[in-house]
Amino acid sequence: MRVLVLGAGGQLGRDLVPQLRAAGHEVLALARGELDIAEEGALAGLLRRSRFDRVVNCAAYTNVDRAETEPELAARCNARGAALVAAACAEFEVPLCHLSTDFVFGGDPPEDGRGWVESDPPSPLGVYATTKRQGELACLQTGGPLYLVRTSWLYGNTGPNFPLAILRRAVAGLPLRVVADQVGSPTWTLDLSRALTRLLELPPCGLVHLSGGGRTTWHRFAEEILRQAGMEAAVSPVSTAEWGAQAPRPRFSVLYSQRWEELGLTPLRPWEEALGEYLRSEPGVASVLNRPG
Repeated sequence: MRVLVLGAGGQLGRDLVPQLRAAGHEVLALARGELDIAEEGALAGLLRRSRFDRVVNCAAYTNVDRAETEPELAARCNARGAALVAAACAEFEVPLCHLSTDFVFGGDPPEDGRGWVESDPPSPLGVYATTKRQGELACLQTGGPLYLVRTSWLYGNTGPNFPLAILRRAVAGLPLRVVADQVGSPTWTLDLSRALTRLLELPPCGLVHLSGGGRTTWHRFAEEILRQAGMEAAVSPVSTAEWGAQAPRPRFSVLYSQRWEELGLTPLRPWEEALGEYLRSEPGVASVLNRPG
């Protein structure tokens, strides 16, 4: 297949592009500065000139707190940009894979304690979550062939991300205060990239949840990062209210994929196992810890 990856310079794009190429696909990888998805006609012009079998939109405005004071910028990328990408792909009948987020679920967790499934109604909180949901709706409303993939708590080799931030603070001897009342599923971008590569080889299947296996809190995630990295540092638990972030966060954003099961695909491995390989193998981690990569 010939695949166009938008937002290829971000955490996910940096892992996805090599995974697609390793699977034998031809990839055109475009970072934000090479194609502005919110520019009218930008993607449509490219699709008019070149043929692609899949388009993957990893481009997004992801600074959750800053979005509260920059709503226009967040909406420009997450809502308008997503709508233009979806419209262009539908016009040229190119299947689109659009990446979205667990943040669209801001309500109380399901009563049975399971994770959010694809059929659960979203309830976004804050500017970031709202604009991402607007982007989802724009993709769905075009009626074009679509993979709409929600994921959660992403981390990879490049920052900013949670594991690297924890390690940097621990190395510097800085205090670690971490929220203990938000529950979700950490997801390594390499694991997600492998799953996306497999998904893109199947016919478009609509909405799919894809996150690391299991669930945890940010506080326990931090403790596990330090434990597996062989570092000793105290991690103080705090509440969401005590942390006082500018933007609201979901208290429960565990994603469960009924669709992935229906497709007969292997779920992503437990988050603890993925974290271990990440800490052992990623150059970014080695750089923080000043050990050979």
